[in-house]
Amino acid sequence: MTDSAKPTLLVVDGHSLAYRAFFALPVDNFSTKDGQHTNGIYGFLSMFVNLLKAEKPTHLAVAFDTSRHSFRTDEYAEYKANRSESPAEFKGQIPLLQECLAAMNVTVLTKEGVEADDILATLATQGAAEGFDVLVCSGDRDTIQLVTDDVTLLYPSVQGVSQLKRYTPEAVVEKYGLPAANYPDIAALVGETSDNLPGVPKVGEKTAVKWLTQFGTLDDLLARADEIKGVVGGNLREHLDDVRRNRRLNTLLRDVELGVTPDDLVVKPLDAQAVRDIFARLEFRTLLPRVFEAAGEAGTPTHDTPSVSAPTPSQPDALGMAAWIAAHTADAVDEGAVQGIGVTLTTVGGLPDRIGLATLDAVVEASWSDELAEALTPWLESAAPKILADAKPQVKALRRAGVRMGGLVFDPILAGWLLRPSFPDKSLADLVERYLDEKLPEADPTQLIPETEGATPGQLSWYILRVVAALRPELPESVHTVLTDIELPTLDALSDMELAGVAVSHELLSAFSSDLAVRADAVAQRAFAEIDREVNLGSPKQLQEVLFEQLQLPKTRKTKTGYSTDAAVLADLQESHPHPFLDLLLQHREATKMRQIIESLDAAIGADGRVHTTYLQTGSQTGRLSSTDPNLQNIPIRTEESRRIRAAFEVGAAYETLLTADYSQIEMRIMAHLSGDPGLIEAFNSGEDLHRFVGARVFGVDPADVTPAMRTKVKAMSYGLVYGLSAFGLSKQLRIEQAEAKQLMTEYFARFGAVRDYLRSSVAQARIDGYTETIFGRRRPFPDLGSPNRVLRENAERAALNAPIQGSAADIMKIALFRIHQELRQAQMESRVLLQIHDELVIEVAAGEGDEVERIVRERMGDAAELTVPLDVQIGRGANWDAAGH
Repeated sequence: MTDSAKPTLLVVDGHSLAYRAFFALPVDNFSTKDGQHTNGIYGFLSMFVNLLKAEKPTHLAVAFDTSRHSFRTDEYAEYKANRSESPAEFKGQIPLLQECLAAMNVTVLTKEGVEADDILATLATQGAAEGFDVLVCSGDRDTIQLVTDDVTLLYPSVQGVSQLKRYTPEAVVEKYGLPAANYPDIAALVGETSDNLPGVPKVGEKTAVKWLTQFGTLDDLLARADEIKGVVGGNLREHLDDVRRNRRLNTLLRDVELGVTPDDLVVKPLDAQAVRDIFARLEFRTLLPRVFEAAGEAGTPTHDTPSVSAPTPSQPDALGMAAWIAAHTADAVDEGAVQGIGVTLTTVGGLPDRIGLATLDAVVEASWSDELAEALTPWLESAAPKILADAKPQVKALRRAGVRMGGLVFDPILAGWLLRPSFPDKSLADLVERYLDEKLPEADPTQLIPETEGATPGQLSWYILRVVAALRPELPESVHTVLTDIELPTLDALSDMELAGVAVSHELLSAFSSDLAVRADAVAQRAFAEIDREVNLGSPKQLQEVLFEQLQLPKTRKTKTGYSTDAAVLADLQESHPHPFLDLLLQHREATKMRQIIESLDAAIGADGRVHTTYLQTGSQTGRLSSTDPNLQNIPIRTEESRRIRAAFEVGAAYETLLTADYSQIEMRIMAHLSGDPGLIEAFNSGEDLHRFVGARVFGVDPADVTPAMRTKVKAMSYGLVYGLSAFGLSKQLRIEQAEAKQLMTEYFARFGAVRDYLRSSVAQARIDGYTETIFGRRRPFPDLGSPNRVLRENAERAALNAPIQGSAADIMKIALFRIHQELRQAQMESRVLLQIHDELVIEVAAGEGDEVERIVRERMGDAAELTVPLDVQIGRGANWDAAGH
């Protein structure tokens, strides 16, 4: 039989690789709506299907451990005793993984009293004897002993299970210097930390290989141990029993009674329906087609045939569309307490192209035209309830066409994000898969003539209504209120802001960019002079050579490519070990970064001389807005460079001035409100400078005697508490001793005890509820608050401290934003809101409207929330954003 005709047996260590996958993938990103973590399952199956596609085995099995007990623990109770309990997030994943494999018709093997590796060893030995090419996939180094001309080991790399190293006999010799059969001898001498098998002290792989090469076998070495000189010889003689025990325990069994032979493990077709069912439970959407493809069943439908199919849309003329709306508005769909007609608008060049409308029973659609616009505008602009998915681009397209849509009552994209802010569904197709377990018909954008027709606009509207019917019951009432009372009105305001854009001076940005280029070049030349050569200051590899070899600076945090050269790490290094080259490198980086920001802004200036950013409502977990194309959130604050950038944001030609308004210390005011701390409340109600007032209490001096250094420390403390800052973090931030930072925190809490009590109780409550909640009812889930993994748990605790405060601040800003927008429109003023950046609004003021605009802004920002302390608003005016600063 030729090698090409030989069958291939693939045997896989399921538990080992699933455990590695668990740590390779972020646990937060893989969780079902019921809270079941799935990252280990997903990572294993991703590796598994890639393995099937690459190796095309004819025979297949996956082995699992049954428990920690085995014949090895019977002999040596400390065997693997050093291993910690499996993380809570991993528990429950192995049975579900085994269900997945059963649905794929993959044989799963377990055996009480032995380990999965013994099962692999037995099958590998039998398979090789019976003429198979055998592939063993395991993350346990003991399986190296199985490698022969007929058995290849596939071993995960340090990058995780996605990359597998092939160990052939030649590769083993290259790695260890001895044949694979000798690997257990090496491991017996060196020991195996992961199995809690101690080796001979001071004996590493090199020494073990040298001894085995010299004496031939482990038995010969141990018999002649007296010939080994020095300390290591003495250590060997003292640990002969350990070495013999290690050798017995690391030898894999090759004769386990399994009840099956390699011939019984022939690859069988998967059970498509069973796979669909278990993957639906695990909410694996993108993985399903990969599994079918790897199993040679690429054409198998990835979803059940829906019990109902999308109605075929009728295509009436303009008057017929209006008549359809009149006939269906009275009995508009009322599913899951959301009433409205589904609407989908497709666009071309930012303008309407086709519109589709639906109830659960009827679908209509038409191409956009002047006649259709005239017929539909009264309804589109009315308060009649409408449901759209990803509504903002559609709302903007209608406004460009002269139609201001009203009556938006639900957007399932926004609702889904509010429900799952950590990993929201990005599209209607995602929602259809999650809530309906169906696949939304979509045309392949890579095909000139798509083989599959996508859903029409009317059918998309029908799918939207069905998704809403399934999603709405899962939405708590408080969260639904956030959607209807905050997010949807904010969407309306953002649509106008994006359309308006903001005037930006190309000339000013270009001049600043040129100045920065000259500055960066001059700094680079000075840096090169410090090291007597030129290097690429943007190359981590070259910088590592300069910093840690040429200049002999202390090595920073270890990375996969050497040692970290990121800005924060180098700033710390400059603080502890100052060097002129480091200082110049950081200056060069700052100039380069600033120039990149400027160039992205400059490139975004449109033909109208204005920058039109896109605001992302679903871009954060706390509710804060972010922006893209360009990103306006990354413009530095309160630096000389930021002032030059902001000076380029100018008032438009037809307007009089820019007005800026922001909240003063809003997060601290929310902290005072939520904690009810009388000291903080008094500070805000007295009108005294907050940090001077707090500093006086903490340091026991009069407010007039609070020094700038005291104020800085107290300010860092106050804001740090909002973000869960520890004494260590505070000491690092203020560059003071940790003992001083701890004392500062103690003094702070002695005067403001209600703050401490609130912070503790909020995390404790979140641990019970599983989520935090803002003043207005926005929720943020925190499943990791109960994690036994300390790092995950502490990260969740810090985030849970901050979420109610930052989330409430985001809600307040959005409420102020849309109320100002609404009042300006209702008063038929020309002035308009242009930007919302961090806690600041920028408004373009028309001639003669300045005082009225300022009154509206002050009142609406001031009454956006009822707190026990006042919301203080700072306002400025000027010809550009910088000049309007305050």
